[in-house]
Amino acid sequence: MPLYEYQCTECNKQFELRQKFSDEPAKECPSCGGPVQKLISQSGFALKGGGWYAEGYNSGGKKSEAPSCPSGGSCAGCPSAAA
Repeated sequence: MPLYEYQCTECNKQFELRQKFSDEPAKECPSCGGPVQKLISQSGFALKGGGWYAEGYNSGGKKSEAPSCPSGGSCAGCPSAAA
């Protein structure tokens, strides 16, 4: 569920609410009961560690090489692929 940030227009208190996409936006402050407005905040999304970006799309990173295969790269009929 997304986390939404609100600010009261009367007491200026900021608070967060976890809400479903289908939920109506909050309308009143939990502290004073005044009207609130939804804030636009920076997302918390970050790519960390290894993975597809670091190994496949990042031009500065090392690309992992596929292990050498005695059959020339085809796994069809390879005895180690059946194991």
